[in-house]
Amino acid sequence: MKVNYYFILLSTLWFFTIKAQENSTLKGIITDEAGKPLIGASININTISKNTITDIAGSYQLQNIKFGTYTIQVAYLGYESQKISISLNQSQTTQNFILKESSFQLDGIIVTAQKREQLNKDVPIAITSYGGKFIENLGISEYDAFSDYVPGLQIQIQSVNNPGIVIRGITSDSGDSRVEPRVSIFQDGVSISKSRGSVVELFDIERVEVLKGPQGTLFGRGAQIGAMHIIQNKAKNENSGELKIGTGNFNQFSVNGFVNTSLIKDKLFVRVAGILSKRDGFIENRSGGNLNGKKTVAFRTSLKYLISDKTSLDVIANWQQDTPPGTSFKSRTFAPLGGTTSPNTFADLERGSELGIDREVYGLTAILKSEINPNWDMTATTAYRAFNSDEAFDADGTAAPVLYFREIAEGKQFSQEMRFNFSDKNKLSGFFGANLFYEKGSQAVPFEVNEQSYFALLAARNTLIVNGVATLYPNIPNDPAFGPLAGAPLLPFNKEKSTNFGENYSGDLFADASYDLTDKLTFTVGIRATLENSNAGLEVQNADQPGVLGNFLGVYPNNLFAPTNGKRTASETFTSAVGRFAINYDITDHITLFGNVARGRRPNVINVTAKTVDVLSDETVWSYEFGVKSLFLNNRLQFDINAFIYDYSNFQTTIARLDEQNGLVILPNDSGAASTFGFETAVQYQFTKNSSFFANYAYIDAAFDETDSDGNQQQLAGNTFRLTPKHSFSVGFNYNPTVSTKIDLYLRPSYTYKSKVFFEETNLPNISQGGYGLLNIRTGLTVRKKYEIGLFMTNLFDKKYIIDAGNTGGAFGIPTFIAGAPQFYGVQMAVKF
Repeated sequence: MKVNYYFILLSTLWFFTIKAQENSTLKGIITDEAGKPLIGASININTISKNTITDIAGSYQLQNIKFGTYTIQVAYLGYESQKISISLNQSQTTQNFILKESSFQLDGIIVTAQKREQLNKDVPIAITSYGGKFIENLGISEYDAFSDYVPGLQIQIQSVNNPGIVIRGITSDSGDSRVEPRVSIFQDGVSISKSRGSVVELFDIERVEVLKGPQGTLFGRGAQIGAMHIIQNKAKNENSGELKIGTGNFNQFSVNGFVNTSLIKDKLFVRVAGILSKRDGFIENRSGGNLNGKKTVAFRTSLKYLISDKTSLDVIANWQQDTPPGTSFKSRTFAPLGGTTSPNTFADLERGSELGIDREVYGLTAILKSEINPNWDMTATTAYRAFNSDEAFDADGTAAPVLYFREIAEGKQFSQEMRFNFSDKNKLSGFFGANLFYEKGSQAVPFEVNEQSYFALLAARNTLIVNGVATLYPNIPNDPAFGPLAGAPLLPFNKEKSTNFGENYSGDLFADASYDLTDKLTFTVGIRATLENSNAGLEVQNADQPGVLGNFLGVYPNNLFAPTNGKRTASETFTSAVGRFAINYDITDHITLFGNVARGRRPNVINVTAKTVDVLSDETVWSYEFGVKSLFLNNRLQFDINAFIYDYSNFQTTIARLDEQNGLVILPNDSGAASTFGFETAVQYQFTKNSSFFANYAYIDAAFDETDSDGNQQQLAGNTFRLTPKHSFSVGFNYNPTVSTKIDLYLRPSYTYKSKVFFEETNLPNISQGGYGLLNIRTGLTVRKKYEIGLFMTNLFDKKYIIDAGNTGGAFGIPTFIAGAPQFYGVQMAVKF
């Protein structure tokens, strides 16, 4: 009997040995024509769904391939793809590839939205991705200019300290340290989403990806309705550099560039980049200085260390300081002396050149990547980030010494993410991991007031400014209507301060996987579970001297903010889960259908006021989306179209109001149910190596529902979301004809259009901007592909428009308006080395 067992065992071993000998391993190295390894090149055997990418050394390996003849396809961005037929009839076969740089193709078509490099066409999400060359060609360094070219994205910059970021109608702009954003801003995989620290200059950029729809699985709890991911250029194994200098009207001056070099050959590299950009404000302030100007300086240093052939470490340090003049919150109720109420003409704002911003943002990021084996790799991202800002602004928009505020915001955060990517090189791929996040911040709002002018605003508003001059009341009128305060003297100066505090701890577990059901059909499922502890606080300090007028608002001894008599705090712990389900179907090699369903969430808000503590329900959204993506002509022509529907619950808005019992109250409120539907389309075509065309269009219908989830009529029923044009589009081209072997010309016109927008959910007709378009142009020449001189002009026809209205002044019945940028022009020179 034992002999029989031994015979069966030997037979089994022999059978599997024979089977193993019928499988082959294909391996090799992929390089360019100079012999440089190409990292991340893809190798595919489509008929059996086998695929992989090259490692740091340019090596690849495909295992367990049955003996036979196969077509191997090799591709790498910027290089001509190769297809060869190869017979595998032995246990191991080596096949190396040398790829030739392609003559031309679109910039930015490779994205990492799903935490791995993929063609945009193959990702089941609506994504707009622009490479650094596109951004550079249009002369873009600021968020709002970038958003003009992204369908479904609107970014309003009152100041670098106060952005409004809108994706498909949903605005994320609160500076309250207790409120989490709806839109995530990421920089090299690290959240920079807190409003007062989120605006960074776009320079030396690899690409920017804008993902529409809930992205909680991919980008965390703040990506309720979308995310913008800024990928900066990292240190490379090369010696290169560039310097650009420009000047123009309004005393514009800019200089930016980078230097990249190797510190230790083939081991350690460094890249240093920086930018200085400044110009005078384009609105004269008759009280001194100018408004709506710019002054930004930023530096970045990045190091890349190749620890081994399979492990690398990137360290990136960013620093930025902004010190522009103040924002022109100009009144349309009271004209300055000798002027008009037009927001685009000179203003007379109290405090003159004291108005302005001093903001500093800095951070340090370390990204460790390691290939564990051909099927697994690991990425660990560690980051620390901090910001502090001090903005002084005149909220009444006049020469009256009545609503002078400062906002002093501080924040710091630490994050640690560990992610494992996997692929069986056959049908299954994805990632899972964990994230720890900590943030702590505060927002202090000092208020300085002349009570003699404040009385005019509260009790005799039409006398606040008479013939351009502020009216001062030394005393409350001796009128019985004012009761026991009749005749009381008013102070020429008083000061009080309100400060909110936020501190959050969160931990996430996440997983996302894609499965190729067939060689054409792919399913993707993702989920993120979050445990968060939120801590909120409020402290209102009493005025330097008891405020007489606070008696009328119920905030005595203050004039505006209800006192808290110490710091009031509250703490809550929340759990949540968000996820997505998506489908990709390849109609052909060039056309893909996609659809997805996703749930997004904005974390709960703890409202701490001087008298109450309330917890708002977390704001949630269900998203339904489908579309078509295509890529033709060897990656030279891209066309996308998609449609979407959103359904919101517990929709939150921030409303500023002057309350007779609580003074100025600025709180997030639950406005109930809302919905959005629309569609977007975009095309890019690279018709020569250096010439291209683009166009896109977005339609968005975003409004509050007639009733809430309980069937009650809503206060804002039918109103359009703020900062949301129903129609927007952009179009442009980059034409680069060759004059001679040494000289090339370029012409880069672009046109952007937005239809009417409301600046508040109340949809007041006078707090809006009608539809308008802007034409920009850049032209010049390059010599020997090394030197460049060009001319630029933005807002070619000097269109007059506004970018915001209402603001804090609106809570007092005197809304203020901010002018849009006028015509800018200048010259720029550049040299590459």
